[in-house]
Amino acid sequence: MPQFAANLSLLFNEVPFLERFEKASQADFKAVEFLFPYAYAAEEIKTRLDQYHLKIVLHNLPPGNIETNERGIACLPNRIEEFRLGVATGIQYAKILGVQQLNCLAGIAPNDIDAKLLRQTLIANLQYAAKEFHAAGLKLLIEPINTFDIPNFFLSRTEQAIAILDEVAAPNAFLQFDIYHAQRMAGELAKTIELYLPRIAHMQLADNPGRNEPGTGEINYYFLFELIDRLQYSGWIGCEYKPLTSTEAGLSWMKRLKNDLTQ
Repeated sequence: MPQFAANLSLLFNEVPFLERFEKASQADFKAVEFLFPYAYAAEEIKTRLDQYHLKIVLHNLPPGNIETNERGIACLPNRIEEFRLGVATGIQYAKILGVQQLNCLAGIAPNDIDAKLLRQTLIANLQYAAKEFHAAGLKLLIEPINTFDIPNFFLSRTEQAIAILDEVAAPNAFLQFDIYHAQRMAGELAKTIELYLPRIAHMQLADNPGRNEPGTGEINYYFLFELIDRLQYSGWIGCEYKPLTSTEAGLSWMKRLKNDLTQ
């Protein structure tokens, strides 16, 4: 059975962020992930992880200005120094929290900057981050995000991400494969996972439409989970979905899965 991590940016969001660690533990999660830890002291988060015996498996690099809904700055040629400062901040948090991989959001492509320059900037920034991460013993991840939810997001398809990783040419740089985003942009989930599994260090899930929990939409998650097990994927799958009602009610999909696999 795959290993599932609770995404605390979306799950248990009926309580303040620092109280979600206890909720995740009570729901029998052994690991968590979240988008951005930077609004809190790393030591404060580490205390919650230790208190509830949780492993952290992922968070993102600083995305720029969160209050204006920026979604990464790695492709922006006028934000390179800020990106590098964010790399240092991400590494500092990772060392305290014990996370072994960080995701780098490419960012939204401005209409007034040439796509070639955006790509060159992204690759150069990823090469810089990969080198810094290597020195810190970390993996660097990049994630394609669908352009329906975030229009003009620069990195939107798996094949595009793989081509960029090939050019970055860093042994510690990998793909973060979000099943929901991949379904919205291209489909062909099983074949894509099978083809690129050696390049995938982390997965995330949500159903489509709605980005709710598995079983609420069109994706055959039971089939995909069996495939992922058969392919011997050893990473985590982050539950990055918006609960249709409450988080606790939505977790019935996981209980059904465990029952079905033990019968």
